[in-house]
Amino acid sequence: MNESVKKPVDTSSRPLRSGHKLLASWLSRRIPDGILGLASRLGIAAVFFLSGRTKVEGWLTVSDGALELFRTEYRLPLLSPEIAAHLAAYAEHLFPALLVLGLFTRLSALALLGMTLVIQLFVYPDAWPTHLSWAAILLYLVAHGAGPVSLDRAFKLD
Repeated sequence: MNESVKKPVDTSSRPLRSGHKLLASWLSRRIPDGILGLASRLGIAAVFFLSGRTKVEGWLTVSDGALELFRTEYRLPLLSPEIAAHLAAYAEHLFPALLVLGLFTRLSALALLGMTLVIQLFVYPDAWPTHLSWAAILLYLVAHGAGPVSLDRAFKLD
């Protein structure tokens, strides 16, 4: 029996593939990487900054309510609730501010990725869809940096 007989090529999906490639190419030219970096930085910074604001009174005074949450609901191994509450509140203010500026973006995204991992493992393990979406954005920033609209680029840090 001859094994080298060629099977007929299915050409019914070629117009679909061709149209998809044209659309993908057109969209790629109109959505530059700089926009993706900026949108990623601003979006994820807002999530963490707003969370940080719920932990403080005034500018950066950790609230009694936040301390109580870290004593009860947000219990972390190896860290006292007082230290954990302060570290979380300060990190959720500092790193988002750096992301908005596009300054030390990779380091800031890595720090927030670590925080996301801690939240996932020790605080809200059932919230993995939310944490996965945060991680995806943060991983993009770690891998690609802030983009052209950033202080990293202005200071040639990227």
